[in-house]
Amino acid sequence: MTRAISLRRALISVSDKSGLIDFARALAGRGVELLSTGGTAKALRQAGLAVRDVADLTGFPEMMDGRVKTLHPAVHGGLLALRDDAGHVASMKEHGIEPIDLLVVNLYPFEATVAKGAPYDECVENIDIGGPAMIRAAAKNHAHVATIVDVDDYAALLAELDANGGATTEAFRQRMAQAAYARTAAYDAAVSTWMAGAIGADTPRRRAFAGSLAQPLRYGENPHQQAAFYTDGSNRPGVATARQWQGKELSYNNINDTDAAFELAAEFPGDTPAVAIIKHANPCGVAQADTLEQAYRRAFDCDRTSAFGGIVALNGTLDEATARAIAEIFTEVVIAPDATDAARAVFAARKNLRLLTTGGMPDPRAGGLTFRQVAGGFLVQGRDNGHVGREDLRVVTQRQPSEAELSDLMFAWTVAKHVKSNAIVYARDGATVGIGAGQMSRVDSTRIGRRKSEDMAQALGLSAPLSEGAAVASDAFFPFADGIEALAEAGARAVIQPGGSMRDAEVIAAADRLGLAMVFTGQRHFRH
Repeated sequence: MTRAISLRRALISVSDKSGLIDFARALAGRGVELLSTGGTAKALRQAGLAVRDVADLTGFPEMMDGRVKTLHPAVHGGLLALRDDAGHVASMKEHGIEPIDLLVVNLYPFEATVAKGAPYDECVENIDIGGPAMIRAAAKNHAHVATIVDVDDYAALLAELDANGGATTEAFRQRMAQAAYARTAAYDAAVSTWMAGAIGADTPRRRAFAGSLAQPLRYGENPHQQAAFYTDGSNRPGVATARQWQGKELSYNNINDTDAAFELAAEFPGDTPAVAIIKHANPCGVAQADTLEQAYRRAFDCDRTSAFGGIVALNGTLDEATARAIAEIFTEVVIAPDATDAARAVFAARKNLRLLTTGGMPDPRAGGLTFRQVAGGFLVQGRDNGHVGREDLRVVTQRQPSEAELSDLMFAWTVAKHVKSNAIVYARDGATVGIGAGQMSRVDSTRIGRRKSEDMAQALGLSAPLSEGAAVASDAFFPFADGIEALAEAGARAVIQPGGSMRDAEVIAAADRLGLAMVFTGQRHFRH
């Protein structure tokens, strides 16, 4: 039966006391009786508000360091009783149970405790029990009880009371019940995910993921798809933590591409300026240089056509000179750990350009999980934080790579990790000069990268393709010698690849015949 429920009695028990006093005072001013526990009751009394202890309601004191205080029929009966059921009403009268019309609870800060790296026992102590139990009870009985679990909903409740003569409507209680169950689900997901990691359960029987709404999006990858952006609470520097200084709201594709760009830029230490330009989640130019402006211009010269309308990520503070260089063409998003006032001023006149600053760079070697939905389920894996150092390389050809070639091989290998498979990256002097991405054949990726280098050489007025003398990275092994032959035709001089093919010997023989130096990493970087 749809009806409004007058608000007469509220139970408030909150860990986050933001806005608590003003909210409780507003309730009391509307004639609502306040019930509370522990620290919440103390805070309300100190503010001069009349509060009734839950211990007075239950007849039991808080015990076991506060672990047991609300787990009692006097509380749960008051939340769960159906006020229009004669049997429930009789039970309430028989046992002296008073109805509770509003539950206001936010939970122990478990997620924050984990995020700060607290020890196991402290994390366990911050797992809330009574709070989720009350929330689930009140939300189940939303026909009669309103449930508030977010500080942000205090104002909405007060507005609801004002609009309905001190009562809540069923539609409002339904919305709050849904939010309540989502909160307990997210809380339990955080606990189970943390515990799986803490005890080394790599493939637990059940996996739960949760997020908090950051913003509804205009649409998804295409206008007919609904979408929204959720954050996972991990605080990994990136789009989710960024401050947007200007520009219209980010789109689904903007967020996806910006994340790809920033994760790639983070692969390069901040003491060496680096810039990555991304289009459709693939890099179209990456470079290192003495300054960010130089790095941007060198990255731009890898593929100027694709860079138009792209995403630019920097591994250092955006300065005025770099901002002016970026502003020479249309760019969708620029993301950096910080930006100077002068750089922001350059972008201020370009209302369609979004500028994001994150306050830091993500750690490319940090752990964590990634997941992807498939029909009937989802795939879960660890983050690709694999790293190969020079000491891990194995030279397999007669010709040894030179020092300069080794540097370019390591650079190209780092970029290839972030290129869709099959990935081929040509690099020279710390900059990409041709990228082949996402092809079904590795030879096709090789040829596309070569063609890109030829096109840019022509645009720059050079007599030879940029791939001439380049070092090349392949994200996975070459299954046949034809890929090596295609690289040699492009003018490449050195190759880095995982190795491990049944035909490695044939591939190595081809490299020797063509005078290429080749090293194996023993690690691949598929990116699908």
